[in-house]
Amino acid sequence: MPTPAPDACPCGRGPAFSACCGRYLGTGVPAPDAESLMRSRYTAFVRGDAAHLLATWHASTRPATLDLEPGVKWLGLEVRARRDTAPDRAEVEFVARSRSAGRAHRLHERSRFVREGGQWFYVDGDFITKDTA
Repeated sequence: MPTPAPDACPCGRGPAFSACCGRYLGTGVPAPDAESLMRSRYTAFVRGDAAHLLATWHASTRPATLDLEPGVKWLGLEVRARRDTAPDRAEVEFVARSRSAGRAHRLHERSRFVREGGQWFYVDGDFITKDTA
């Protein structure tokens, strides 16, 4: 697997962070669709940006605080499916790989999103599998 360029976006879609997820993290610019929001949230995990994660989490399910696990190295993201379930609702299925304490992990989730006031928010998700690779 080729090594990504140092300024490559962690989500794997765009060649440069600033032209991909960087447009949404800390800028106030909303992601245009649920998949873009999900990718920006993955990138926020990679960068340790809890503020972006909380700001894009729907108020009905958002925790009061978010403590990111230290020492996690995010290794890659694969978007498996995206579908609109209603005009302002969507689901994104993805697999995110990480390494923590010397162990590889694989998170396979189907996340639900809602658009309110022109902005997409993460609502919740179902783990399809969560196992150690």
